[in-house]
Amino acid sequence: MMNGLVMKFYCLLLLVANRLEYVTFVSASSRSSIHLSPQILAAQKADLVEGLPGQPKVKFRHYAGYVTVNASHGKALFYWFFEADKKPQEKPVLLWLNGGPGCSSIGYGEAEELGPFFPQKGDKPKLKLNKHSWNKGPFLSFWHYVPQLAEKILNNNKVVSKQDHINLKGFMLGNALLDDDTDQRGLVDYAWDHAVISDRVYYELKKNCDFSKKNLSSACNKALNEFFNTYRLIDIYSLYTPICIENQTTSIHSRNGQPPLTDGVSALHSWLRAGYDPCIDDYTEVYFNRPAVQAALHANVTKLSYPWTHCNNNITSWSDSPSSMLPTIRKLIARGLRIWIFSGDTDGRIPVTATRYTLRKLGLKTKKEWTAWYSGPQVGGWTIEYEGLTFVTVRGAGHQVPTLKPKEALHIAKHFFENKQLPPTPP
Repeated sequence: MMNGLVMKFYCLLLLVANRLEYVTFVSASSRSSIHLSPQILAAQKADLVEGLPGQPKVKFRHYAGYVTVNASHGKALFYWFFEADKKPQEKPVLLWLNGGPGCSSIGYGEAEELGPFFPQKGDKPKLKLNKHSWNKGPFLSFWHYVPQLAEKILNNNKVVSKQDHINLKGFMLGNALLDDDTDQRGLVDYAWDHAVISDRVYYELKKNCDFSKKNLSSACNKALNEFFNTYRLIDIYSLYTPICIENQTTSIHSRNGQPPLTDGVSALHSWLRAGYDPCIDDYTEVYFNRPAVQAALHANVTKLSYPWTHCNNNITSWSDSPSSMLPTIRKLIARGLRIWIFSGDTDGRIPVTATRYTLRKLGLKTKKEWTAWYSGPQVGGWTIEYEGLTFVTVRGAGHQVPTLKPKEALHIAKHFFENKQLPPTPP
């Protein structure tokens, strides 16, 4: 968990390392020989989490705390690290990073997507053990931002000693902003193709918006406002799941333009039985704002007066974001990293359509044609393998793929870790 001030510093410090809307991670081997000084070992011991309020019993250890970046400026990075639940000494390290920019990898990644502990509704603190947690394979740590972080690691490996070398194996990008032009065109085309916007709004956008330019016309901005007003009625991040409703007159949610997440749930029984609760954001914020939880995580050490939230809305405008990540992706492909991009096919914010436009622009040769992949007896989605990159869709998943399709997401992750092709036939 990250208090607001440190979270803001964190994102500002690492914004140059990413322009992604959503999840990324880096996989690195834990077998590299790393020398730990007595000071580091002492800090490690101090960061051991002895137990969280409402936590079920687990066999793995987890650590949380701050890594100082600049003591004189009060800058630090918060992390939460989980050992693998079996044979941790033999497992790789997985780094999970959420985007936003300015959104918490703890609040979303750990607590609602793929971490071991999910906060539950109730007056008393309670955590549910996630049976699809990604620490069932590798070590798991939650920070922020890639793929420029991957490029930084590779460049740094050239100048550091062998014992400080990071054995980076590859990374995955999920529902990621990669190229301004193709991302915006895909956003519009997907909304029209899925009957979210009218023909009139669609053609106004196509007529007036040139997304390859930095500054959009007033006519384009007017059409975009109408476009996003339509999405205020539903969840742009997951088109077909219900929203958490208190009443019909409340203001829109700060993250996605939908009504705010509250304790009121309407007509959600089938989704709740399936394990999805659209009000989970509320439970997470209540849990991480408990003083006992913050103390157990060694967080909010400065005792800030304002509450922890999923996203820091102060980070809404930044000028150092490249218009495209494709040059960086090309460099990383040339360096031989394992690169997978996955996309939930019901995400309206960074839709599969946009990602496919981006991959076409990348211009890679096809190694294996478009084919279905299976998770158990059912089709989990579709996949295509290019020279240096694999693209995977997840059927029925929105922006936060592990939240809505946890089994399928873990299935993808395991095949990525093991460098194996997703199964093209049912077992």
